[in-house]
Amino acid sequence: MTTATSGVSYDDLVDRVRAGALGPDPATQRISVAFTTRQAVRHDGRGTGYRNEVLSLRLAEAVGSCAVEPGALPDSAVEDCVGADVARLLEHPLPPVRVAALDAYLMHVLPHTSAQGARTLPLPAGSSLEKSRARAEAVVALLDLPPGATVLVVGVVNSLLEALRSRGLRYVPCDLKGGGTEWGEPVVTDALAAAGSCDALLVSGMTLGNGTFEPLRRHALAHGKQMVMFAQTGSAVLPRFLGHGVSAVCAEPYPFFWLDGGPGVLHRYDGSCRGGGR
Repeated sequence: MTTATSGVSYDDLVDRVRAGALGPDPATQRISVAFTTRQAVRHDGRGTGYRNEVLSLRLAEAVGSCAVEPGALPDSAVEDCVGADVARLLEHPLPPVRVAALDAYLMHVLPHTSAQGARTLPLPAGSSLEKSRARAEAVVALLDLPPGATVLVVGVVNSLLEALRSRGLRYVPCDLKGGGTEWGEPVVTDALAAAGSCDALLVSGMTLGNGTFEPLRRHALAHGKQMVMFAQTGSAVLPRFLGHGVSAVCAEPYPFFWLDGGPGVLHRYDGSCRGGGR
């Protein structure tokens, strides 16, 4: 990823997009379709389940997304987005709308291609649990840590925890909802407070929408820690921060692995695979 397409901070990146530094003036780019995807899941053999809700915006051929807490997004948000230009949505009062709009714009102008540093990885067809585990293996493979190291996992996904355990890595699970993991481990709620005792960070893109991404990025940058992002939210946004606190990204734009049993695709970025850009 070249500095021409990277932002030093999230706000810097938004300012560059507003100024037309990465592509066409966002005021000339209109969202044609806005929709939400809601799901509840409980994989076979798992004792707990979870719910997802995602706002997605269509700009030309691109779809940008931001996950939200289920029930938190008002129905009016979808109506606000349809036909609106990206510049206006970058000023929307709801953070998930702003993130989804930025993601759609960047997906449109800087798609996941080898020219941008992406390495495409096929995701095989399978059951919901099989696909979840395959994605988890692809994400955890981006960590370069010795057995026994401790990873802060922000956004608890049991398949990710399972994959870390299989590699001999310890972890601290963290999620704003708190609670416990599939194995009864307590889930902490303050990611930044827990980060100091961890060797690396494995972080959901959902942190973009709830405002916790920047403090974690700054922590990783200041302490020289690996920060690997698994991104359905902001899959086109987070690669822009490679070398600025983010060490690797597993990007998964819409449609997500949990929507369909057929084959899918992931796009992985790391520090050894950097491409050009505008």
